[in-house]
Amino acid sequence: IIITFFIAGIVKGFLGLGLPAAVMALLTLIMEPAEAISIIFLPLLFTNFVQFYRSSNRISTAIKFRYFALALMLSILIASAFITSYPKSLLTILIGLAMIIFSIQSYFGIKIPVKDSYVWHITFGIFSGFLGGISTIWSPPIAMYLMARDYQKEEFIGILGFLFLSACFPLGIGLYLSGVLTVNSAVSSLCGLIFVLLGFRTGEILRLVVSPKRFQRILLIAFFIMGLRLILITLIN
Repeated sequence: IIITFFIAGIVKGFLGLGLPAAVMALLTLIMEPAEAISIIFLPLLFTNFVQFYRSSNRISTAIKFRYFALALMLSILIASAFITSYPKSLLTILIGLAMIIFSIQSYFGIKIPVKDSYVWHITFGIFSGFLGGISTIWSPPIAMYLMARDYQKEEFIGILGFLFLSACFPLGIGLYLSGVLTVNSAVSSLCGLIFVLLGFRTGEILRLVVSPKRFQRILLIAFFIMGLRLILITLIN
């Protein structure tokens, strides 16, 4: 678990996203998906807070993407509150599918024709929220929308930070209501946060000396393989 959170922190510090995908890819090798989701909560909350806090134009970003965030928060709350009622096989397959979508979209830089309108914000917010409430991996639809709008790197990171941070609060409430987020899992999550922060700082340093494109490609291929493995093992069993 310590190694998992350290690696996930490196990914987050280097790329600005990918923490849930990295954690879920590795933790689901040794524990149930619902348990893994409960442990990831505090690292998600804190790293996204830091990412948004460091961004510029925070108020204007929050105002512009308020409907996106509201749709995201509501759908996450609904999906995560009933997480224990979903079959384990469904959770595992959806997590694997989310990892595959994330890796393919990021690897090929897939862009879709969308407009900067509230309708698109709400649509992507709902889709991202239901995916995130079940798997904590809500970044693929959000990243696809922002890439389609051609936001610059710093603005891209700031918007991600705002939306990801907004998603953390209803996720925590939903996991608590479902009985998944307990005192024990919160303690484990807090321990995980320590190693995520160490990895996060390491990732920021590596970003200065390692080719971002090469690192990202290797990482995304690994995510694709691990996501495919989750789906195949579930279907075979």
